[in-house]
Amino acid sequence: MKIFRNYLSKKAGLAPGSLVHVGARRMDRVQISAIAYDDEGVSERRLDSAEECEAFKRGKANAWINVDGLHDSKVIQTIGDSFGIHPLVLEDILNTGQRPKVENFDDYIFAVARMVSFEESKGEIESEQVSFLLGPRFLITFQERQGDVFEGVRERIRKTNFRIRRFGADYLLYALLDAIVDNYFIAMERISERIESLENEVMQRPTPASIRQIHGLKSELIQLRRSIWPLRDMARALAKEESKLIEERTEIFFRDLYDHTIQLTDAIDTFREMLSALMDVYLSSLSNRMNEVMKMLTVFAAIFIPLTFIAGIYGMNFEHMPELRWRPGYYVTLGVMLGVAVTMLAFFKRRGWIWSKG
Repeated sequence: MKIFRNYLSKKAGLAPGSLVHVGARRMDRVQISAIAYDDEGVSERRLDSAEECEAFKRGKANAWINVDGLHDSKVIQTIGDSFGIHPLVLEDILNTGQRPKVENFDDYIFAVARMVSFEESKGEIESEQVSFLLGPRFLITFQERQGDVFEGVRERIRKTNFRIRRFGADYLLYALLDAIVDNYFIAMERISERIESLENEVMQRPTPASIRQIHGLKSELIQLRRSIWPLRDMARALAKEESKLIEERTEIFFRDLYDHTIQLTDAIDTFREMLSALMDVYLSSLSNRMNEVMKMLTVFAAIFIPLTFIAGIYGMNFEHMPELRWRPGYYVTLGVMLGVAVTMLAFFKRRGWIWSKG
């Protein structure tokens, strides 16, 4: 709800297409980098201003322009003007609470996805919005902060023996989306390890911390599901997109990406069922522990009932009670009470009510 509240406070009353950054500011200064490549060579450099991006629109090589940081709306506006991007699209780029989607325009394709990463230090999953603008020979990516999961794609571009150097910008879009999806699998592996560890803990000795971890994992899976389901629809749309910007030879790769997203959704559903089962096991374990405690208390109460009865009989102050003046009466009474207790314990043990192995 935090993103939604920020949206209301910053965008209320403004005209459609007003460029206002919605979300946390994650960088001090916007950084722009560019990679131009074809089957003959690669050139990489950092751009000092947004105006330099327009030169890549007229280049013959494929160009990947990456923008880190979304808080400076003037930079986004300049890039949008250079490439003829609709103001509503630029508005969606700055609104970091967007649902993953794909939109086809005449001269470009706009797509939004959520990139996740597992923070080992925090032990939790973090995500950020990544926006894509695919043009005839260029792809522009907008990220909230520096650092991403695309380093493997950059390495493939730098080498000559990879398909990405021979294909167009549409294949680069696939490669970046595939890197995002692959990182979802890494996050799911971490969640699987946490579920396995939690399962052992719940089976052996559940604690209140266990139920908090279960709720935390269920919340993370819900967030992942909200990102993956629309990403699946986006991959399917790109695989069937009738656009001059996506070549026929690239469509098969988007279909493969769609298959991977289906695997992710299946894994999420499986993990959610496992966590629900863990919740049931936790509650059953607590119920069993409570039953064991109540059983022991009942056994002790049952043993002391006849002992209390005997003690109550001889605690009465009647004058004419035969055993009151009997010299060994005290010891005999204690012996009878001990015998009753031992007999009852033996009976309970024989019936399997206490100290049972099962």
